[in-house]
Amino acid sequence: MVVIGITGPTGAGKTTVLNVLRGMGGAVADCDAVYHGLLRTSASLRGELAARFGPELFDENGGLRRKELGAIVFGDPQALEALNAITHRHIVAELERLIAQAGAQGRPAIALDAVALIESGAGALCAATIAVTAPEETRVRRIMEREGIGEEYARARIAAQKPSAWFEARCTYTLRNDGDKAALEERAQVLFTQILYKEDI
Repeated sequence: MVVIGITGPTGAGKTTVLNVLRGMGGAVADCDAVYHGLLRTSASLRGELAARFGPELFDENGGLRRKELGAIVFGDPQALEALNAITHRHIVAELERLIAQAGAQGRPAIALDAVALIESGAGALCAATIAVTAPEETRVRRIMEREGIGEEYARARIAAQKPSAWFEARCTYTLRNDGDKAALEERAQVLFTQILYKEDI
């Protein structure tokens, strides 16, 4: 089984690429979903966060007070580094479990879907990594349509992330989404076939 990391900036088309792999029988681990699941179920993660940032970080129902956590780490590089160190370690451990599970199911591949694939250390679990990128104007339009937000906010979201070139420089392969959806799906199919079956493009 092959572990493939999928990353790239928001609005670039990662979901389309992931769906191609699903269609080929692959599994997908969404790192955001993994993190939110661990916040609900992992006593170890919750305990470490409470020990570092205070028990008041969680409300009376056990939910994380995200705004309060954001206020703590915003503008405090050491606090942000501590938060990332705690969460990334737990996420990577859970990804290792999901990889083993996919292997036991006989899947040909599992994709790790994460914007912070490289920074979190999850990229080290992967045999190959793919940056999915797209022109900025295309991403602005997609984010506006997908989330029902205005252009100014969409551009601010993009400006807050690393540029496409950063992802491309750090990944094994790049899928540039500069055409229609069908073209991206076709390129993804070709690339996944190459990675899974070691075929030449």
